[in-house]
Amino acid sequence: MYVFDTNTFSQLFHSYYPKRFPTLWDQFNTLVRNSKITSTREVMRELEGDREEKLREWAKTRRDIFPTPDAHEARFVRDIFAVEHFQNIIEQKKLLKGGLNADPFVVARARAIDGTVVTLERESPNGAKIPNICRHFDIPYRSLEGFMEDEGWTF
Repeated sequence: MYVFDTNTFSQLFHSYYPKRFPTLWDQFNTLVRNSKITSTREVMRELEGDREEKLREWAKTRRDIFPTPDAHEARFVRDIFAVEHFQNIIEQKKLLKGGLNADPFVVARARAIDGTVVTLERESPNGAKIPNICRHFDIPYRSLEGFMEDEGWTF
C-alpha cells in the first residue's frame, strides 16, 4: 500500500492532466478503488488550499483515503518528534502563525499500515525531510517516478 504525500497528489494534478494522460489516471484510480493508495487527514487539509480546483474536488469525493490518524499513528508522531533533529520538520513560520504540516502524519500512516511513502521530497544530509525520517525509522519511501516504476507503468 502507498501513502501519498501532499506534493505527490499536487504533482499528479498539476502535470499529468487527466485528458492528456487517461491511461495513467485509469491505473491510478484503479489503485485508489482497490485501496492501494491512502494518505491522511492532514494531507486532505493541505489539499483544501491547493490552487487546482480539480484536485480539491477529487480529494473531497474520496475522503475515505484520508483517514483521521489513530492513536497508534499519534504515538508514532510523538516518536518522530522525540528525535530532536526531526523537530525541524515544523517550520518556524508555522509554529508562530499556526499552519498545516502533514509530513509526520504521512510517515506515521505508512508505519501503521506497513506501507510505502510516496513523496517528491529528497533526502538531504542532516535533513528533517520525509525521506530522512523514513530512513531513520526504516520505513520504505519512493518518488512519484519510483512509484510508477514499482507499478510497471510506462506511457
